[in-house]
Amino acid sequence: MSAVPLTVLVADDLESNRRLIRASIKSEGYNIVEVTNGQEALEFLEKVTVPVVGLVDWEMPELDGLTVCKRARKREFSPPSFLILVTIRDSQADIIAGLQQGANDYIIKPFDYAELLARVKIGAQIVNLQQTLMDQAQELRDALNQIKILTGILPICSYCSKIRDDKNNWEKLDRYVARHSEASFSHGVCPECYREHMIPMLKEAESRSKKTAEKSGDV
Repeated sequence: MSAVPLTVLVADDLESNRRLIRASIKSEGYNIVEVTNGQEALEFLEKVTVPVVGLVDWEMPELDGLTVCKRARKREFSPPSFLILVTIRDSQADIIAGLQQGANDYIIKPFDYAELLARVKIGAQIVNLQQTLMDQAQELRDALNQIKILTGILPICSYCSKIRDDKNNWEKLDRYVARHSEASFSHGVCPECYREHMIPMLKEAESRSKKTAEKSGDV
């Protein structure tokens, strides 16, 4: 996340306002995307695939900033966004309305450059944290899905203990588990198998060795 510049959406129909905002935040190296009306702002927020901080003017053609915030919040499974309404409206009722309709923050024109930059930085911290949490949640879901594969019902041969995979191929248990998890194997012999298999094999080898020696006249 830190290697990718934050995307900042600047939505305002007046070029002079967009220029002021650019001057306030350009020192941070943000990836700035500018649009001139509410419809373009909404379309960008609906298709963006990276976290974004949006500076959305309240009064815009086609869709106002309040509508943009409200509709943008209805999108499911979107990357994190932090939307700041930029407006001359300063009444408490307007501020409450903006926050209730989906805005995360509110700044009143004429704004102070340092204040605007500070609010954008706060938004950046929040969306980056949200993205980190989303990535971690996805990693956890992937891990749980992997575990689920190994905890389901596995067709296993009663004689050789091979497992049948979903392509109807049979493979050894250790290979199957290694392929479906991060487990690795170190082979050995358990005490029961040692008594059942290894001791008879050792005795047989010892007997053959003794017979060979007798035939050669060494015994």
